[in-house]
Amino acid sequence: MSKQVLITGALGQLGSALHSQLATKFDLILTDLNGNADKNILKLDITNPSELDTFFSRYAPEIVINLAAFTDVDRCEQQPDLAEDVNYNSIKFLAQYCSCRFIQISTDYVFDGGNGPYSEDDKTSPINIYGKTKLAAEKFIAQNFKDWCILRTNVLFDYQEGTKASFIKWVIDSLKNGQKLNVVDDQFNNPTWTNDFAEIIELVIERDVKGLYHYGGADYLNRYDFALMIADVFDLDHKLIIPIKTTELNQLAKRPLKGGLKTDKIEQTLNIKSNKLSDSLLEIKSRKN
Repeated sequence: MSKQVLITGALGQLGSALHSQLATKFDLILTDLNGNADKNILKLDITNPSELDTFFSRYAPEIVINLAAFTDVDRCEQQPDLAEDVNYNSIKFLAQYCSCRFIQISTDYVFDGGNGPYSEDDKTSPINIYGKTKLAAEKFIAQNFKDWCILRTNVLFDYQEGTKASFIKWVIDSLKNGQKLNVVDDQFNNPTWTNDFAEIIELVIERDVKGLYHYGGADYLNRYDFALMIADVFDLDHKLIIPIKTTELNQLAKRPLKGGLKTDKIEQTLNIKSNKLSDSLLEIKSRKN
């Protein structure tokens, strides 16, 4: 009999990829804040203890994968209380009802971006509310959950219709419409395809991996070069992509400039290699056509 796995935040990019990856291997319980009956996704607000009480009384998941998060970095600055509720307080509530295996998705924004890419042993020092709330959640999990794994990743991407938080979709759709794009050339990461990350999460479950791990793609580059690579793979006009500096965007939240994650630990643990960005983009292109 397959294990029962609860996935929160299932309507996001990673939730969709994880659903596809795990659907035939586990008995999935998919949830999101508003739910979606057409996709068999149940409504669950993880910041509401009474909802969690009712939910966990009805279901008894053996594994919880927490994808739910308030990830709009600038809105986190505007609504710090909401960011704290969703990204941190919800973890404290989940701890009251979840006595099973707990897998948390976190971010390279727990670092200040002064000297990335970062390893698991590097000192954390978030510079915005989003990073601070995600780090607070990490610390709580490590201290209060018995069976846990925290997976930090960065710049998750995929091309999915209907999603708003996709860098690759923004680049492709804008260039197809002949629109010029201003893209920062001073923010560095190693972008991660959601499908690749979903495969990693499956391996973490199968091999009962515990502790803190980093995962990201094999290529470390800035957003401007990432956009150029997308244009090249999808045969679009790269001349429409204009390099700018982060300061020109006048964003509310500070952004780590040299972020990204070193993946040596998880590669050795799982005996895998991070995939090249060009390979991931070509696979997306083949699926899209």
